Amino acid sequence: MKPSIQQRNHVHVLGQGPETLIFSHGFGANQQAWRHQVAAFQDRYRIVLFDHVGSGQSDVHAYNPQRHNSLHGYAEDALELCEALKLSRCTWVGHSFGGMVGVLAATKAPHRFQRLILVGASPRYLNDPAEDYFGGFEQPQLDALYAAVSSQFPAWASGFASASIPGRPELIAELLRSLQAMRPDLALSMLRTIFQSDHRADLPRLKVPTLAVQTAEDFAVPPAVTRYVAHHIPYAEPAPLEDEVGHHPHLSAPEKLNRIIETYLRRGAS
Repeated sequence: MKPSIQQRNHVHVLGQGPETLIFSHGFGANQQAWRHQVAAFQDRYRIVLFDHVGSGQSDVHAYNPQRHNSLHGYAEDALELCEALKLSRCTWVGHSFGGMVGVLAATKAPHRFQRLILVGASPRYLNDPAEDYFGGFEQPQLDALYAAVSSQFPAWASGFASASIPGRPELIAELLRSLQAMRPDLALSMLRTIFQSDHRADLPRLKVPTLAVQTAEDFAVPPAVTRYVAHHIPYAEPAPLEDEVGHHPHLSAPEKLNRIIETYLRRGAS
């Protein structure tokens, strides 16, 4: 029997308030990565947490190579989740690829979303010299990454976690546990989908107000990418997390990120 949307994405709804915040995790993580944000906002907002298919405690059998070989497939999952929970005019808080999933979902169904908050999200990871675009990676680097995931997944996962949250051994260990819980073949497939994607053309189509949050140094998403995102989404603005490094500020600098989110939410409500 086909699982429900709630079972497929291991959905949890908690908190209380007139507005709903949907938290969308990035690659290798799961909904527990948002625990600091949940603690900060659940007394005033309804919170929706979920695991993307292939991650966390999602139904691994729901992974469809045809559907999920594009971020559009994950965006369809998100819209099905909104439909199942009868959500509209929500705030989508998305980290990394989870941010771009929100962009695609809001482009297709803008009535579902009041605003987006993107944390370290990138529309394209590959450099494109012809368009003067710096995404941070060259194709040979990504090919080497795929080869390492395929042949040495445990060692690759350890290096990826260390680069993602530099200098924070307890958080590195947490991310590593989450990565190691993934099926290596699905991890490789998801990485290819994410790193080979190019959604630059989708940015101008987004008509939902957007906040683009970025640390000062991020091995996966250079600050130039976030400036590009903020420039090409019509109603977007950048929110730099100065003096912070790493790809997971919701874990490594939760108080700072929470203040940024709080300010943005209050401004939208005024």
